[in-house]
This record gives sequence, structure tokens and C-alpha cells, in this order.
Amino acid sequence: MDRTELAELLRQARSRVRPRDVGLPAGSRRQVPGLRREEVAQLAGVSVDYVVRLEQGRGPHPSTAVLAALARALRLNDEDRDLLFQFAGIAAPQAGRIDMVVRPSVLRLLDRLADLPALVMSAKGDVLAWNPMAAALLGDFSAWPPAQRNIIWQQFLGTGPRRVAISPAEAANVAAFSVGSLRSAKARYPADPDLLRLISELRTHSPRFEQLWNERPSEQRRSATKSIDHPEFGPLLLDCDSLFAPDTDQAVVVYSATPDTPAAAALELLRVTGTQQFTERPSRTSPSLRG
Repeated sequence: MDRTELAELLRQARSRVRPRDVGLPAGSRRQVPGLRREEVAQLAGVSVDYVVRLEQGRGPHPSTAVLAALARALRLNDEDRDLLFQFAGIAAPQAGRIDMVVRPSVLRLLDRLADLPALVMSAKGDVLAWNPMAAALLGDFSAWPPAQRNIIWQQFLGTGPRRVAISPAEAANVAAFSVGSLRSAKARYPADPDLLRLISELRTHSPRFEQLWNERPSEQRRSATKSIDHPEFGPLLLDCDSLFAPDTDQAVVVYSATPDTPAAAALELLRVTGTQQFTERPSRTSPSLRG
């Protein structure tokens, strides 16, 4: 493990990432460019002290899971991610594993979608990146521990409030689609340890997931109209479309509204207000995509 090079890579990477690049509010009184250590720790699901020690070249030997989380939090490209693993003395992710790094070209697309809520998901449902509008619409994804930053895990095992309002019939269809998507991912990545661990946890702790898994539902990709119960603006009827990047097996999920509708007007206001809360309604900042 080359602690000096690892520390330098982490410091430089942190200085290059702006809060808005990872869907966080910029805030005020920023004395240095880039993310604060507290923000990196929050995104990666580690302690601030852990990040400080790594950046000072005196940290412990990070695990593969921690390195992957840091790579996602710092939006490292493939080359920098491999260097991160190399400096930590761990082999870089191998072929045949689900790609958990969002490519710079996809991140640029996410940045360009400044007026629409958009997020990037992995082949097994991990929320890998999101823009400020997605956080404003659906809640702060960084509030989820990294191991739970997965919409299928949240759907079957999550306990947070729902922002996607769906009927019982729609819920059944969504659950079947989610299970079908994991079956499809398992067929493409049969040796991915994180995918196998996710499926095992869901089968063990969710009787509903286990039932659907045994029924072997198919995965049918389609666009959808979703009703989002926003804490400030109330119900918003939005179109939800997925744009797929075949080379990474990731999906860019985009929410939009029909022009000249109340939902379109609400999105315009949301772009200005962001995650600010103006009413006394109960806090519902943690996102739920169980729709």
C-alpha cells in the first residue's frame, strides 16, 4: 500500500469535484474548491476521521468496498479508479463485474440536464450519481448508507417514507420488474460478489422477494408516468424515462413534465428552491423510489 500516493490522489480528486456535481447544495463560506471531507465521508458512508487519516497518509488499509465507495463519491474515471486500487495494494475490479463507476461522458450528460431531475443507476439498481434536481425532487440520496443506496433493496427492505405514490396493482408490477431485473443481471454477471450478496440478503429477509424470485418474473423495460408526493409541492405527475448506456450497463433515469401543467410549473420552482423546506410539514428528506 502506497499511502503517500493514495493520499495525494484522494486530495486532488476531492478538490476537482463541486458539490453540485454530486447533487449536494453548495452552501456558503467555502474557503477551498471542491468537496469538504465531511461531504466525501457522507457520500462514501465512512467517518470523517477515516477520510482525514487517508488524506494524511496514515489511514488503515481500506477494503475493496470502501475503495469502490470512495471512487463513486469522488466521481473517478476508470483510470483514476484503477490507480486508487493500485495505490491501496488491491487488484482493480475485474471484467465480468457490474460497472459501478459512472463515466465522465455520462456525468457530463447529467450536468447538462440541469432543469430536469436525473440519476444514474447500475445494472443491479444502485443509485450511482444524481443531479441537484433529483435530490430536490426525491430527497437526499447521500442520507442512505452506501450499502442501502439501491432502489431494489429500498423497495423490499427499506423503511423510509415513500415519495413515489403507486396503487397496489402498480406496486405488484414494479416489484415483479425489480426481481426480473436482478435475475437478468445475475445472468449477465453470474460471478459478481456484490450482486450475489444483494440477492441473498433480499431472499433471506424479504418473503415477498423470495416468492417473486421463485416465480421467475421477466424483465420488461418501459417508460412510465409516476406520481411524486413532494413535501412542498404535493402530488406531481411526471414522466419517467430511462436512457441506457449499453457499454456500461447503466441507466440514466430522467423525470420530466408535460409543458404548461402544474407539474411543469412545480419543476421550475424546484430548480430555484432546491432542497429548501418552507413549510412545517414533517421532514421527508430521505428518498424512496419504491415506485
